[in-house]
Order: sequence, then structure tokens, then C-alpha cells
Amino acid sequence: MASGDASKKPQEQQQNIGSTTNGEDFAQGSYGIIPLIQSKEKIDRQLISVRDINETLAKQTIWVRGRLHTSRDKGKQCFLIIRHQSATIQAIVSVNENVSKPMVKFATTISKESVIDVEGEVSLSPTSIESCLQKDVELQVKKLFVVSSAEPRLPLLIEDAMRPDDPTGEGLQVPHVLQDTRLDNRVIDLRTPANQAIYRVEAGVCKLFRDTLDAKGFVEIHTPKIISAASEGGSGVFQVSYFKSNAYLAQSPQFYKQMAIAADFGKVYTIGAVFRAENANTHRHLTEFVGLDLEMAFNYHYHEVVNTIGDLFIQIFKGLAERFATEIAIINKQYPCEPFEFVEPALRLEYQDGLALLGEVSVQMGSEDDLSTENERILGRIVKEKYHTDFYILDKYPLAVRPFYTMPDPINPKLSNSYDMFMRGEEILSGAQRIHDTQLLLERVKHHKINVDQIKSYIDAFRYGCPPHAGGGIGLERVLMLYLGLGNVRKTSMFPRDPKHVTP
Repeated sequence: MASGDASKKPQEQQQNIGSTTNGEDFAQGSYGIIPLIQSKEKIDRQLISVRDINETLAKQTIWVRGRLHTSRDKGKQCFLIIRHQSATIQAIVSVNENVSKPMVKFATTISKESVIDVEGEVSLSPTSIESCLQKDVELQVKKLFVVSSAEPRLPLLIEDAMRPDDPTGEGLQVPHVLQDTRLDNRVIDLRTPANQAIYRVEAGVCKLFRDTLDAKGFVEIHTPKIISAASEGGSGVFQVSYFKSNAYLAQSPQFYKQMAIAADFGKVYTIGAVFRAENANTHRHLTEFVGLDLEMAFNYHYHEVVNTIGDLFIQIFKGLAERFATEIAIINKQYPCEPFEFVEPALRLEYQDGLALLGEVSVQMGSEDDLSTENERILGRIVKEKYHTDFYILDKYPLAVRPFYTMPDPINPKLSNSYDMFMRGEEILSGAQRIHDTQLLLERVKHHKINVDQIKSYIDAFRYGCPPHAGGGIGLERVLMLYLGLGNVRKTSMFPRDPKHVTP
């Protein structure tokens, strides 16, 4: 990225603050508000990222672009903190042979969050600058220009938004920003170092998901989001007007993943929006989220797929720890969390084993009941203490609590070839072997009282032969929330959609 040189280019004639008392301001042309950049000229100037400034650049003069994070007036000096993404550095505007008093005064008038260009000499800091990421170096400012001014009154201050939440509920003694204020002013809130890091880690989850499955021979596909029938059944679906009839926003790419298997793609995955019209105002539900879905044909046993998915998660956890240690440290500074623990290969327990573990702490459940959210958490704590892992697989769920397309267990008809996966005691994947036999599928459709006509194209996909297959769906935002211990899925959705938020 480049901008003009104010001392040489006509594009950058400055709007200076004024002259010295003795006449012409000798720093005129070295500071001011530059005209709107409209790509009139190409300027040959290298801007150094704040993150890349270090001791090796000492005594060199460089250009930096960033936001004015904070400023502090000290008479003949003004101390600026420049922030670019998650990195910060101190810059000093001090009266000298290059810097006039009006230039220092101008620096004190720049509003927080304005985008500025600074030319300065890199110097070693005499003491560690604890308030900045760059603790050992600072900039001695020679030129200072405002590229884009922020309005003086901000709806929230970044330094307030950077403070940790109140984990005790007792009330913080310093200003902090409430969740609704953050979401209503999301563009500003996303500028905090923690948020800058969160969404880089989120991108990392997607990349690791893709890279791992690509290496295992999967093919990425893209499935419709406008469908003719509710893909998961039930009422939690958004109905939309579709020309002279109605359609629905996809609750899952489930049917289309399976159709791809029937079409002999073998192993497929997709990353895309998933919609759930559930009036759920919880810490882990959204009405629109990013689904990481996969489906895989197997040879003789669905555990071939279970093991593949288990290893997928292990590779994601390893990759995040290796590639994003810096970002995770930045996030932990605002949101402290114990490191995520896992074992390799992934731990797999059967559903009845889980009920037995709950029974040991006097939590009683019926053998055909589904786990409640609270019981999931309790079981997660037990598993962590007993097996030293935050990630595990629970296999062989009761058939009664699973969707119509779930393959029944061949030995116990009350169970199914289905599984959930958990992180820190919360479900992050639900999956199963799918029924690939048309007759059995029709029986299960009838049992669940589903209108066959609405899913005719899905059932027809299995009439001409389909290999046995299984898969699962993962919520990206929930995975990241639990891996980082953030406590609320709205912290991992850039512009979250829930029953209360449809803007920005």
C-alpha cells in the first residue's frame, strides 16, 4: 500500500495547522491532513508493517501506516501509540530541528482511530514499553499525515474493548464494553488485537480442515442453500418466497453430500452457510453459522469414517498450536484460558459408557434419553479428569434421538450407528452412518411421519445403488469458541446472526 510524499508531490499539499510565532513554520509540508486519496498517482513508497519493526531496523528511517490508538501530550512532546491490526508501537513527536511546535500541537489534535502515515527513525527504547507489542523499539517522528480522520466521539474506545470481560460477575472497576455495544458497533470492536487474532485463527481452522481432507483424497463441493424441503425435518427452518411457490434455507448440506456419494465422488466436504430458525438465545447457538461438513464412502464399517474425522480434529488442533501460537497468546491476554488438551488417537466411548460415568456422580438418565446440555458438560469434566482430554467421541447413540436417515445398529435395534464429538464438554459434531438402502430409508421416513413427496429427489438418489457411507457436520464458530475458551459463539462470528441481531 502506498501514499504520496507530501514534500514532493502536488497531490499532498497539506492543510497545516499554522506558523510559529517567529514567522513561517519550518515544518510546513511535514505534517497535516492529506487530500483524499483517489488513486490519482502511483507513489513509490514502501510502508513497513508495525509487526515487522524490530531492532534490526534501528537508525533506519521508515514509513508506517496505522491507526492512532492513543496519544499523550507532554508539552514539547506528544507520545502516540500506532496500531496496525494486532500490533502496536510507540511513536514520539518531539520538538527538534525537523519538528516544530505547531507540528507537535497538530499531533495532539488527531482523533483516536484516525488512519495516519508516519515517517520516523527507528530507535531502541531505553526501557521496555509494556503497553505495546513492540516493547524494545519506538519511532522518532519526522513526518506525520492524517490519511483518514475518525469522528472525535467514538461509540466505544478500543482500549476499553481490549479489557477482559468480568469473569466473576462482581463488576469491574475500570470501563469495559458490553456484548450488545460491541455487536452494535462491530466494525470498531473488530479492531481490537484479540479480535484481529480470533479471525486469523478461524481462517486457520478452515485451511487446516481443507488441507487435511485434501490430503486424505476428499473433493470439495458446493451445495445449494435454497432447497425444496427442510433438510433436517422439524420446524426450525426459514421459509422464503421462491417465485410462485415457497422454498427453504438449508439447515444442512446433508442431502447433497449423500447425493455426491451416490454419484461416486467417494469422499466430499463443503464449507458454507447453514441456517437454523431456532429462537435460541444461548451462548452456543446462531441462526446462521458456517458449516464444515464432510461425507465419506467406507468399505465395511462406519468406524473407518469415525477414525478419519477423529484424526481430522487432531490435525486441526496440532496445526493451530504450531501455526498460531502468537495469535493464541494475544487472545489469551484478553480471554485467559487453559491450553486445549487432547490425546492421539482420539478417545472414543460408547453412549452407554457415558451414561455409566454420569451414574458414578449420581446423574441418572434413561438408556434412550438424549444428553442434556448440562449433562454434556458434566460428562466432559469427568472425561477430562479421567482421560486427560478436552476432545472425545461418543458413539452408538439411541436410535430414537437421531434423524430418520440414521442407520440402526445391526445388533441392538434401539441403538444406532451414530456419534457425536465434543470439545470442553460441548457438542461440536453430530454424525452417523446414513441409510443407503431405499426400502429401509422409506421405512424410517414413514416412522418419522415425513412427507415422502417433499424429499423424493433425495430418496431417488439411492434407487440406483449407493455405497455405504457416513459423515458429519461441524459448526466452525463453536469449534473456535471452545478451542479458545471464549464462552460465547458471538465472539467467533464476525457479524453474528441470532434472534436479536440481523444487523450490521
